[in-house]
Amino acid sequence: MPLLELRGVAARYGALQALRGIDLSVDEGEIVAVLGANGAGKTTTLRAISATVKTSGDLVFAGERLPRRPEAVARVGIAHVPEGRGTFAQLSVDENLRLGAHVRRDRAGVKADYDRTLQRFPILAERRGQAAGTLSGGEQQQLALARALMQRPRLLLLDEPSLGLAPRVVADFFAVIGELNEQEGLSVLVVEQNASLALASSARAYVLEVGRVAVAGASAELQRHESVRRSYLGY
Repeated sequence: MPLLELRGVAARYGALQALRGIDLSVDEGEIVAVLGANGAGKTTTLRAISATVKTSGDLVFAGERLPRRPEAVARVGIAHVPEGRGTFAQLSVDENLRLGAHVRRDRAGVKADYDRTLQRFPILAERRGQAAGTLSGGEQQQLALARALMQRPRLLLLDEPSLGLAPRVVADFFAVIGELNEQEGLSVLVVEQNASLALASSARAYVLEVGRVAVAGASAELQRHESVRRSYLGY
């Protein structure tokens, strides 16, 4: 049974139909990428999962129907790092991290995860008292990820994590994601414009076009898929 499964999921913004019956799954311990042009429905797919857009169809997580309230989705073990990072600019790094654990009640576990997170991201430990809005783009992306990890999720949703970042920063970020997946079994669903990076970092991928799945398969196979190569990989 997949950890996450979407069956016939549709979503709209007013009169605009953004998703037109998406079928998608993520297995336990798997990294899955979602590719597509602007407006294809990638971000809406993540919003559908995190219950920040109205949907129809079946959304199932760990064998149960996903609740349709964002906080309830967080409580079942899904953390969402939105495009633009979504940190609270006026709050400190420390305050942002503690907010990430607001749905948890295990105080000892939160303390242990807080210490572990600062060990994983030493620059955040140095800037604990600094306002999040004064961090560099790469540091803000680290903070967004660290705050999501404070939730101790089973599934991490990442929306365009490479946006606006230098290649070296992006490589370091995806290296951390790979470590979390390999060492802790964290499942990841990542929306990414950098198709080459996304396919290199994932086991499977979906290509969306105008709210539908156009192509799906193993990432290695999609790297050889002619239409995917021409449209998204540039060769």
